[in-house]
Amino acid sequence: MYLSRFLSLHTLWVTVSSVMQHYPSVWGHYDVCKTQIYTEEGKVWDYMACQPEARDMIKYVKVTLDPPDITCGDPPETFCAMGNPYMCNNECDASTQELAHPPELMFDLEGRHPSTFWQSTTWKDYPKPLHVNITLSWNKTIELTDNIVITFESGRPDQMILEKSLDYGRTWQPYQYYATDCLDAFHMDPKSVRDLSQHTVLEIICTEEYSTGYMTNSKIIHFEIKDRFAFFAGPRLHNMASLYGQLDTTKKLRDFFTITDLRIRLLRPATGEIYVDEQHLARYFYAISDIRVYGRCKCNLHATGCKEENKRLLCECEHNTTGPDCGKCKKNYQGRPWSPGSYLPIPKGTANICIPSISSIGTNVCDNELLHCQNGGTCINNARCQCPPAYTGVLCEKLRCEREPGGCGRSSAPRGPGALRPLLPLLPALLAARAR
Repeated sequence: MYLSRFLSLHTLWVTVSSVMQHYPSVWGHYDVCKTQIYTEEGKVWDYMACQPEARDMIKYVKVTLDPPDITCGDPPETFCAMGNPYMCNNECDASTQELAHPPELMFDLEGRHPSTFWQSTTWKDYPKPLHVNITLSWNKTIELTDNIVITFESGRPDQMILEKSLDYGRTWQPYQYYATDCLDAFHMDPKSVRDLSQHTVLEIICTEEYSTGYMTNSKIIHFEIKDRFAFFAGPRLHNMASLYGQLDTTKKLRDFFTITDLRIRLLRPATGEIYVDEQHLARYFYAISDIRVYGRCKCNLHATGCKEENKRLLCECEHNTTGPDCGKCKKNYQGRPWSPGSYLPIPKGTANICIPSISSIGTNVCDNELLHCQNGGTCINNARCQCPPAYTGVLCEKLRCEREPGGCGRSSAPRGPGALRPLLPLLPALLAARAR
């Protein structure tokens, strides 16, 4: 009854299906920046927020060690086996490939036997601290999407700090502290992520969960990204819309999961005991076999692609934006201040595209790619849109009656793609009716 008052079932089905076939198959993933919609006025672009897919970011990392000569093997030295710390006949020799443990072995393919790993020098200068900084740099802003995982071959360290930078290593903030005794090492009460909540998710904690000694099944350290996501998206991350909404409206939360660099500060190797055995200092060193960091290029919701160019990751910007992070408007598209895209409203978000500058009008106002004349308008020599009588504006995007006294009556409501969206929830019923 309701539909027959406005449109025949057949007409509505044809109209809605023509719109649907040009939309992404899965909404809410923000994997499409724009799509063409066919309306009664013709073909128009519909823009939406978009972001690149998550990927293994270790493929693009640059690693730096401090001190630079901390890797074992130059000169060669012996160290003790993990399973038996008093069997000290293993050798590290940088001049022999089979005995070398360079930093790149933290990032090679795992699953090989024996395991490949980077290894530091032993704690031969005890009681002088054995401190190592491992800095991972991307020269690009990264949004983390999964847990950071570090696998140790030397037993997990007694004391460690994971730090992050948002300004390419100029300043650093702690992400998480790790210790066998948090109170003694960092003057902090021990906590785990399970002790946090939506309101305290940004709290920097010290955990004792990952700081045991030589046990062979205790090699891995986590920084729990997904557990923090779960405070908003649910235990199995089914409600990503809620998480996206929080990220969109809470800058501190969004920045918490954003990095340009990570730094692993190793402060005390695994001892497995209260006291250091000064007779067997070759037992103590750091060795890391694997580091995993998953995330996506930060493109401010203006790109789905991110490419490597001259050993640097760059967003493949859309929405008339440009820059490594799509952080500004292109030349001649500065008709309003640049703004990041928005996840809201769910599921497509808001593109916040850059629009033509006033100074560019008459040079390239419209085209057949990004700047279609809307509502049935015709592009004339890329210089202007010839609009139907009822519309006005640079791209025929405004109703002419809006500028007239009294405004627009009910009969003047636009019939573009926005008018079709309220009909989309009726699609299941239409499909069922069509099947009958």
